[in-house]
Amino acid sequence: MLTSSFFDQDAIKLAKSLLGKIIRRKIQGVWLSMRIIETEAYYLEDKASHASLGFTEKRKALFMPAGTVYMYYAHGKPSMNVSARGGGNAVLIKSGFPFFDKKSPAKTQEIMQQLHDKNRPIEKLGNGQTIMCRSLHLTVPDWDQKTFDKKMFYIEDQNLTPRNIITATRLGIPLGRDEHLPYRFIDAQFNQYCTKPVNNLQDTKSVTGV
Repeated sequence: MLTSSFFDQDAIKLAKSLLGKIIRRKIQGVWLSMRIIETEAYYLEDKASHASLGFTEKRKALFMPAGTVYMYYAHGKPSMNVSARGGGNAVLIKSGFPFFDKKSPAKTQEIMQQLHDKNRPIEKLGNGQTIMCRSLHLTVPDWDQKTFDKKMFYIEDQNLTPRNIITATRLGIPLGRDEHLPYRFIDAQFNQYCTKPVNNLQDTKSVTGV
């Protein structure tokens, strides 16, 4: 389980560091797991961030210690962020890919599918922030302003460091809200499975080895 000290780093560094990490979520005695493949960084002074709109009780998690879960509704559906170093700074977990091992065997894919449409293919169980949260049954009332719990929900390191990271501009940012900032990061190996694949890498800021 990643400790609070891991999250206590600059938002961009944290966004990159989270790629390849594994989200573990226990439901009815069974562990569901996702490999993080896409993240976005947000800063207090960033016009696209919720924190830039000021402190409110709903945004409280963004100003709490690094490693605090911030969940909110994106188009009426749950979305998950984690606070980073510095009040108001955070990382959005943008998408994941189902991960299977002894703790989360391949049959757990069926449980994720049951949380959606039973015919939903594996590559579409985590390709978007709200889809991923639904596949892991992460809800706003249960986890907003909470810290990770090794018995129910946490992120861990399985030494799956990405070989290359694609850096691009974030998605869905309105004009005039710092939409040009290159704060979106994708594990290049899973580019085709993220929220919106980057097909022309020349349109990205960089593809860097890690």
